[in-house]
Amino acid sequence: MWKEKLLQQRFPDLILLFLVCSLLIIGILMVYSSSNIWAEYKYGDNYFFVKRQLLFIAVGFVCMSIITYIPYNLWRQYVNPIIILSFLLLLVVLVPGVGLVRGGAQSWIGIGAFSIQPSEFMKLGIIIFLAAYLAKNQRQITTFTKGFLIPILLICLAFGLIMLQPDFGTGVVLVGTCVLMIFIAGARISYFSYLGIFGLIGFSLLIISAPYRISRITAFLNPWDDPLGDGFQIIQSLYAIGPGKLMGVGFGNSLQKHFYLPEPQTDFIFAIIGEELGFIGATFIIILFLLLCWRGIQIAFAARDPFARYVAFGIITMISIQVMINISVVIGLIPVTGITLPFLSYGGSSLTLTLCSIGVLLNISMSTKQ
Repeated sequence: MWKEKLLQQRFPDLILLFLVCSLLIIGILMVYSSSNIWAEYKYGDNYFFVKRQLLFIAVGFVCMSIITYIPYNLWRQYVNPIIILSFLLLLVVLVPGVGLVRGGAQSWIGIGAFSIQPSEFMKLGIIIFLAAYLAKNQRQITTFTKGFLIPILLICLAFGLIMLQPDFGTGVVLVGTCVLMIFIAGARISYFSYLGIFGLIGFSLLIISAPYRISRITAFLNPWDDPLGDGFQIIQSLYAIGPGKLMGVGFGNSLQKHFYLPEPQTDFIFAIIGEELGFIGATFIIILFLLLCWRGIQIAFAARDPFARYVAFGIITMISIQVMINISVVIGLIPVTGITLPFLSYGGSSLTLTLCSIGVLLNISMSTKQ
């Protein structure tokens, strides 16, 4: 029934747009609440971060609005320049003196008072490229070389450049999204078994090769072994979530944002949500994300064009993986990765590119309703 309703309409999906706007509004409120103490101390303006977040949202919303009315087929025509530009940006950020180092990762390129994160461009760029490749080679998707090896090699190349920064969290999101796209395209399951074995070996080597990753694993297993070092963030995050209980301590009343949880407006904003809004507030946020995922999958299923279907699936998968990783980190289910919470966390590149991705998804929803 829902598929027929989608096909009868000729405007962007209003349910998807409503869910995105709801998350953005909650994000503005929570960025202010989580950052005002830190902003007042560091910049003398407790609205510093929320002002910038509003600017990012404005830019992202304008881009989303424009992209919504750009036919998705146009991206297929320029898929090669898009992926080449994405790879060039990943190379440029590694150039000494060009790439900015933050938190031990050389992942940003400075542009005036702002900065861009090339890996965010790559996530969207590779989704569009892979969707075009899978749609073009549908009949050969079950073969090893064209249906599996070639796209996997491209994914590995992108992952390798991201790991040189290093940015393991973004790399995991990219790989997870692309592998699921290949899976739903119809590649043989046996190929994924081999990939899983090689992936496990590679993952182990990545951990062994970097002492800080081993420290993150040990801190995850028992953060109280090093409560002032590697275990500090996760301990403070749990200290935030615990007192929230059912109803929370109230909006703006977080204790952990008073210099206990480092920069709570970014990766750990969900901890402040849990503290101030409690279990009910945190559950409401999760429900919004689940509805967003559900609507995105419906749009993907309603698409007649395989390219549109793969792009829609890739975008909603990318967002869903980020949400799962971020929330899992905050509640202590997996080690710290540095992944932001889409639409809610403070940040420019991530938020803007996510809204651009939603613009593509909205155009697909509009096109599939014709």
